[in-house]
Amino acid sequence: MKNSKLCLHWIIGILAGLFGTLLHAQTPPRQEHAAIHRGVENYLRAQTAGSPHRISLAITPIDARLSLAACPALDFFMPSGARLWGQTAVGVRCATEPSWSIFVTAYLTVTGNYLVVARTVSQGQTVAESDLTLRSGDLTQLPASVLTESAEALGKTVAVTLAAGQPLTRDMLRAPLILQQGQSVLLQSSGSGFKVTAQGKALNNAYEGQVAQVRTASGLTVSGVARPGGIVEIRPQ
Repeated sequence: MKNSKLCLHWIIGILAGLFGTLLHAQTPPRQEHAAIHRGVENYLRAQTAGSPHRISLAITPIDARLSLAACPALDFFMPSGARLWGQTAVGVRCATEPSWSIFVTAYLTVTGNYLVVARTVSQGQTVAESDLTLRSGDLTQLPASVLTESAEALGKTVAVTLAAGQPLTRDMLRAPLILQQGQSVLLQSSGSGFKVTAQGKALNNAYEGQVAQVRTASGLTVSGVARPGGIVEIRPQ
């Protein structure tokens, strides 16, 4: 009787082992999350390798409950509308069967220099080198139009009064006036085989590329495009 029980336990053990082996053989291998994480990090570092700024990455861990079939060829891509700046996402898909795709979120901290107003600058004042200073920080926390080089600001006029310490953005500045009301201007019109010039006086202030109204010596008012050097370009109809 004792031997019969031992034999029964032995048979049950063998069957349980065989069943476990068969069950394991039928379960397809799963994709390691760590491999996806490494791939996303390598992809982002490759995409930002040419940046003049210092970039650090923080990749959100993949939900441990997510089970994906093992993939021999992972493909990484940027979704439409995503950018390598601040909060972003990287698409990951299996380039072979079995087919699946997921999105992994990440945060890119972009550290670099940006322009700050060094002292109070009044509206209408022309920006000089002494009005600017550089500061370093996370550019993703600043307006997208923040300026990073003094050449982008020098010689332009301030649209609103700026206080010392303000980050300088593109919308705070205007290009300098190239025409002023009452100024003598040269009207130019040219086309295939002809060029006509005439003298006139500007009836309004204008920046480069803006429409300028000009009164000619004969009293006629014409419209043209303001160009540097006191020129107003009249385009033939």
